[in-house]
Amino acid sequence: MLVDKQFRFGVGLRAVRSPAVLAETARRLEGSGFDVLNVPDHLGAPAPFPALVAAAAATTTIRLGTYVLNACFYKPALLTRDIADVDLLSGGRLEVGLGAGYARKEFEAAELPFPSAARRIGYLEHVTTYVATHQPGVPILIAGHGDRLLTVAARHAGIIGLTGGQVAGADDPLAERISFVRAAAGEKFDALELNLAITAMPTDGSGIPDLSLTRRYAPTLSDAELLAMPSVLSGSPREMADRLRELRRRYGVSYFSVEQDHAAAFTEVIAALR
Repeated sequence: MLVDKQFRFGVGLRAVRSPAVLAETARRLEGSGFDVLNVPDHLGAPAPFPALVAAAAATTTIRLGTYVLNACFYKPALLTRDIADVDLLSGGRLEVGLGAGYARKEFEAAELPFPSAARRIGYLEHVTTYVATHQPGVPILIAGHGDRLLTVAARHAGIIGLTGGQVAGADDPLAERISFVRAAAGEKFDALELNLAITAMPTDGSGIPDLSLTRRYAPTLSDAELLAMPSVLSGSPREMADRLRELRRRYGVSYFSVEQDHAAAFTEVIAALR
């Protein structure tokens, strides 16, 4: 039987226009009920650690996260040095999200080789093990979808980032992926926190989400199939809140992440859940 864990809500920061705007945005999101302010790790997006330090200086309670660092961009000792100082400067509020990287163009732009998926995941495990050994007090999230990556996540992370994507032959892909994590984690599973990235939700009061981002990852699915995905919310704030309660009850997912563009609308969902 699944035990309901406390809800947590993360929001991704996509742009930094000025120190003043970043500080105001961070304070507003903290005041809106978000638990974690996350920064991605893509060329063209804000540099994660400087943005998180600035956000930490402007806030007091919201946690600061990377969602997620491309492990292949970093050497473990140098990354751990940055993690240690950001955690110190934030008053112990840092959470480190890690992934294996997937965008060949970004590797090329960074003048780095693009290894095979197996080698990228192997390196992710190497980096994760090093960080966990040298900074054991910093929570680690690993996000992904495939068997190899989720095996690494189940063994080494305290937070598992799920995509809600399709799985060949599975009637309920999210349940199948969580079952896989459970088997890989063994006795550790009950202590894990499960995270799900919300890719679409209404932002204009219509109750109808913009499915364009979700469709990029599932181009062959119909609108009805996309709307049924656990990573897609629709309806009123109360209906979306009920949907999140159901996802927690049915799957054990308690940590949900949204994009910055969804933050204002999602604030109403948070209010309905607390």
